Amino acid sequence: SSLMAADNVRQQLSRIMERFDIQRTSTDFRSKDYYMNIRRALVSGFFMQVAHLERSGHYLIVKDNQIVELHPSSCLDHKPQWVLYNEFMLTSKNYIRTVTDIKPEWLVRQAHVYYDMTNFPPCDAKRELERIVKRMKLKGESAK
Repeated sequence: SSLMAADNVRQQLSRIMERFDIQRTSTDFRSKDYYMNIRRALVSGFFMQVAHLERSGHYLIVKDNQIVELHPSSCLDHKPQWVLYNEFMLTSKNYIRTVTDIKPEWLVRQAHVYYDMTNFPPCDAKRELERIVKRMKLKGESAK
C-alpha cells in the first residue's frame, strides 16, 4: 500500500540521517505551526503547481496562465487566493484537485529562481509577487 511505501521511505531517510549524524526534528502535533510547516514542505516540492485566484474570480495556473477551477471534490471551505495542487484534471473543464492554501511569500523564499519576475507572464499573480518581493527588500529580507 501507499502508506507502507511511505513508511519504508521514512525509515530509509531516518537511517541515512543517523549515519550522517543529522538530528531529526518534528513540529509538535499540538503546535499552531504543525499544518503550516506541512504546507511549506509541500511548496518546496510542488512550487510549479500553483494557481492564483484572479480578480475576475477564476483561478489561473501560475506561469502558464491557464484557467482552472477547483474540483468539486475539493474539501476547502473557502476560495484561497493562492493554492498548491497535486493533480490537474481535464474533463469538460480544467480542474485542479487535491489542493491546499499557501502563502505567496513561501514561493518567493523557497523557489526564488522559478519565481524570478523577469520570466513571468503578466497577470494579477505577478503584480502581487512583485509587491511581496519589494516589501521583503524593504525589510532587508532576501528572496534567496
